[in-house]
Amino acid sequence: MAHDAVEVIGAKRDRQELSDSQIDWVVEAYTRGDVADEQMSALLMAILLNGMSRREIGRWTSAMIASGERMDFSSLSRPTADKHSTGGVGDKITLPLAPLVAACGVAVPQLSGRGLGHTGGTLDKLESIPGWRATLSNEEMLAQLESVGAVVCAAGDGLAPADKKLYALRDVTGTVPAIPLIATSIMSKKIAEGTGALVLDVKVGTGAFMRTVDEAHELATTMVALGQDAGVATVALLTDMSTPLGLTAGNAVEVQESLEVLAGGGPADVVELTVALAREMLAAAGRGDVDPADKLSDGSAMDAWRAMISAQGGDVDASLPTSRETHVVPAPASGTLTRLDALAVGLAAWRLGAGRARKEDAVQAGAGVVWHARPGDEVTEGRPLFTLHTDEPERFERALESLEGGFDIGDGSAFTPTPLVIDRVG
Repeated sequence: MAHDAVEVIGAKRDRQELSDSQIDWVVEAYTRGDVADEQMSALLMAILLNGMSRREIGRWTSAMIASGERMDFSSLSRPTADKHSTGGVGDKITLPLAPLVAACGVAVPQLSGRGLGHTGGTLDKLESIPGWRATLSNEEMLAQLESVGAVVCAAGDGLAPADKKLYALRDVTGTVPAIPLIATSIMSKKIAEGTGALVLDVKVGTGAFMRTVDEAHELATTMVALGQDAGVATVALLTDMSTPLGLTAGNAVEVQESLEVLAGGGPADVVELTVALAREMLAAAGRGDVDPADKLSDGSAMDAWRAMISAQGGDVDASLPTSRETHVVPAPASGTLTRLDALAVGLAAWRLGAGRARKEDAVQAGAGVVWHARPGDEVTEGRPLFTLHTDEPERFERALESLEGGFDIGDGSAFTPTPLVIDRVG
């Protein structure tokens, strides 16, 4: 059945449900260039304002998957599981998690992205390792999954190309926060990727796209239903992103922190979330009898990391890049650090050069923020609270502006820690 863009826009503008054929047509027509950007922009805004039913969301996801290829991991000798995070500050969890799960006997095909704005990108972090490459062919990816058990790489152009066009358009039209569009974007790529099990880490708080638990729960429920309807064992954890993860935000500094976790140390919150997600991935893949904590302590996860990085050309023994300039921010008072705002830290790292404002911008491998205390820790006036890293000292001023008002120091008796894992869906 033939449709036209104005008809589809008008239907959603008037709060009608789009038919299956309308959705199939508009996604395919936009992907091949027959629907103009301004027309799709109008439709995306109508979706943001008026929402979509579960049927519409499911059909939109299927149409995006149908726009490209589907990968197949059925030839592998072990089950597959993947993880997707909705993005946060200091969120380096993929780095220790992928080799940890591989060390437990489950293959991890992790198709990752780059950072935009204050949220960091996994590929940017890994590209700070000398020689490491993000782009692999499907054949290289399959071979590495069989031999090593884990791969972190960029998604190929053939995987859900409709999403690539729509994502870029949403970014410049103010339609990123629409839950149906977030859910279909994430799940079309993950289902097309072909993983057997998927664990979603849905971030909640000031440093996340979802600011409230209710919003995050709606997004998690929508994505879990999409995955399960497509035959992928899918669960979601809602995790706190009001406080940044670990003690670092940047690229090379986060790789260094991940290495500490793989060596059996590292910040307690990073270890806690890595192990919690690993347990969910293993259970979803039918390997719930293996305790991932054992693989961190016995060195197996570090061995898998070295094999994974080496397989993609990375020099695992090379020194990581460091910034040319640093600036120490002392604690303005003594007491307990009672709040550290994830958005403030993320903006500071971005302004120091660790992130990008546009997709084509370059990032500095050594730039970022290191904080020397977490909420609940005692701090002393005049002692280092933050260390800022950048190659361009003129960036310090705006980074410092980001941190103003981004933390509180007070009486520790009033401090109540926030749980890292808030809820589970699925």
